[in-house]
Amino acid sequence: MLIARVLADGALVECVESGADVAAFAAQINREFPACDALIADHLSRPPALFVSDMDSTMIGQECIDELADFAGLKPQIAAITERAMHGALDFRAALAERVALLAGLPEAAIEECLRERIRPTPGAATLVATLKARGCRNVLVTGGFHHFADPVAAMLGFDAVIANRLEVAQGKLTGRLVGPICDGETKRQTLCAEAARLGEGAVTLATGDGANDIPMLRAATYGIAYRAKPKAKAAANGWIDVGDLASVLTLLGIDQGDWVVNANFN
Repeated sequence: MLIARVLADGALVECVESGADVAAFAAQINREFPACDALIADHLSRPPALFVSDMDSTMIGQECIDELADFAGLKPQIAAITERAMHGALDFRAALAERVALLAGLPEAAIEECLRERIRPTPGAATLVATLKARGCRNVLVTGGFHHFADPVAAMLGFDAVIANRLEVAQGKLTGRLVGPICDGETKRQTLCAEAARLGEGAVTLATGDGANDIPMLRAATYGIAYRAKPKAKAAANGWIDVGDLASVLTLLGIDQGDWVVNANFN
């Protein structure tokens, strides 16, 4: 038996279906509620012990590499590669290397300027992380983006750990290369599984993401919720946010709005 918690037209609806798989039930929900947010499970949803999230276009409203590229006058070229990669039309690692190479020679100082002027949390992101944290959930930010951006974003939002790629810098400028292992879709899945194993058997896990490289962790999580996602990512998830903000995840998990916690950085 599958249970769907659906947020549509400001109301929470619970739908029950027997004998259907998640994909078929999701298609049914989309037919009945063309504009909605939903979470489908074989049990009533419950708060997670572990939350693993993507950053770009999920926890923040921007793609950091695209915004950084604008400082180099290359945003259209790099954004086009990003879009194809997030739809799954390009190999993520190859696309990442190609985009980073185009940034060679950009002053490292442009990163701080980009952070200050352009990078903003997605609506509801701070409330989601703070509320889960208050309930004892471990929050991990795992991104195919860069530590230069992910570390301050994680600190601002209250994540407990960060895994990201690292840009190589020499003499105050980007070299066009990365340092260390690549963080990709498989890294995201491995991180979720390893963190869950440390919490013990049966730990409830939540993952959010929007692109093709988020699919492995969306599938591995107890609740994989696709946020304003590309079609392939949404199809791989058992929940989605298409209408509300990220705080809607809390409602889908059964956490009443009166119990939400507002991140002090956003009062």
